[in-house]
Amino acid sequence: MDRRSFLRNSALGGSAAAATALAAPAYAQGNRTLTMVTTWGRGLAGVHDAAQHVADNITAMSGGSLTIDLKAAGELVGAFEVFDAVTSGQADMYHGADYYFVNQHPAYAYFASVPFGMTAQELANWYYHGEGQAFHDELGQIFGLKSFFAGNTGPQSGGWFAKEITGPEDFQGLRFRMPGLGGQALGKMGASVQNLPGAEVYQALASGAIDGTEWIGPWADEKAGFQEITKFYYTAGMHEPGPGLTLATNLDVWDSLSAEHKKIVEVASGEANQWNLSLFMNNNAAALQRLQAGGVKVLEFPDAVWDAMGDAARETLDQYAGDDIFDRLRASYEASMQSSSGWITRSEGAYRLQRDRIMG
Repeated sequence: MDRRSFLRNSALGGSAAAATALAAPAYAQGNRTLTMVTTWGRGLAGVHDAAQHVADNITAMSGGSLTIDLKAAGELVGAFEVFDAVTSGQADMYHGADYYFVNQHPAYAYFASVPFGMTAQELANWYYHGEGQAFHDELGQIFGLKSFFAGNTGPQSGGWFAKEITGPEDFQGLRFRMPGLGGQALGKMGASVQNLPGAEVYQALASGAIDGTEWIGPWADEKAGFQEITKFYYTAGMHEPGPGLTLATNLDVWDSLSAEHKKIVEVASGEANQWNLSLFMNNNAAALQRLQAGGVKVLEFPDAVWDAMGDAARETLDQYAGDDIFDRLRASYEASMQSSSGWITRSEGAYRLQRDRIMG
């Protein structure tokens, strides 16, 4: 090769390298690792999966320039300590259910679930196309968080009981595990409500420390092994008809991220939201069949119990009236729920009734 050819090829190679460098996304210029803590014990079906899924996708989508180091409940902080760990800067982000943090602000319950609240589709409508995300951000400004939905369990079951529930009086003195405002509503019906991390529920039920529990739904409940302890299972409940799961990042950490990394966290969270909902909904039907085949008695609460739950739910929500954010958020949430339900009932709801009647 002559000198002229060498110089020409070297110049072209240098130009190509420079173009590649210029085209490289800004986030490739430096690598970061963020610590994620979760409210879930490692391996808890569905919920830990959601946290791991979003963590893995953030790492993959960034080409490894933003790596998420996931710490399950108890590995760095306890399940109910993740909120304070992230707001204080001890950890960078958490994945969990925001109703665990109603002591920080009761309005956080709306970003998981409230009694007689939204289904998963209704919640997505409000969050992505109504005022939900804006309210999540408003609360985040108070506590130093930037949050996104990053999972949904779909409708949760009414729970496992040591005996059949025949009327509202059966909740008097009942030691029952249920978090959030749903748990507060059961408390108003006379139950002694416990708020236990998921990883501790089986042992509490097996030891007789509690008389009953809700967890998620047939698939996750089967994985947890509750059918080994009791056979009375109520498949519909008022407390969590479609609860969201949240990925929340410390606001200072969030502000320090590049625009590219911020978009990756947002998109990965949204993808995890739909992926997780489908995971639960896909697995629940077969799990319920297995539970029934194993002798589980599948039941529904009597109307009198539903009515009492409704009264308790209204009382629970009304007790927070007067708080500015709670009042504005509740009004927005309920207006969106009524609007979505009106259309879904007349379209998908009516269709499914006819489809199931005709196609059997």
